[in-house]
Amino acid sequence: MHRITALFFILIIGAGMVGATEQRHRLGGGAHYWRTIDRIKDDDYKLDDNGVAWLVSYQFAPAALVKFEADVEIFPSGFGGYDKTTFAPQAYLVVGSGLYVAGGIGINYADGKFADDPFYAIRAGLDLEVLPSLHLDINANYRFIDWQNIKELDKHINTDTITLGAALRLAF
Repeated sequence: MHRITALFFILIIGAGMVGATEQRHRLGGGAHYWRTIDRIKDDDYKLDDNGVAWLVSYQFAPAALVKFEADVEIFPSGFGGYDKTTFAPQAYLVVGSGLYVAGGIGINYADGKFADDPFYAIRAGLDLEVLPSLHLDINANYRFIDWQNIKELDKHINTDTITLGAALRLAF
């Protein structure tokens, strides 16, 4: 069974390398609208359960069907119960071309320190070349994340987060 699984991945990666293009790097930015799974009453906890975050993104495509992505998401104050801007560096493995899926890991950085635990994310998206070398990425994400500040107040609130995002990246 392990040999069949290994052969499957070798075939997928090999097929991706056959169609690799010269433009292997992409740099851009975008925005995400995010919402926690459970609604959180602002009066009780003084934090936001939804909002918009900005994104700076870099992708490297070693093969046509495989990309590595590094992002930094920037949340305004109120995200996760933090009083200041929160930064969330993230890394993803992206598989697919036009339609794609991705899995990743990230961590929040706020108030001068990193969160105790990382978050994990899964993504489904559509990557379109709207102009030569300009790509529009529209995606939906699910993040498995525990906000430290809210878990101390109420352990029954689910702070996993759903995001809808869009990014423009220039390929070079």
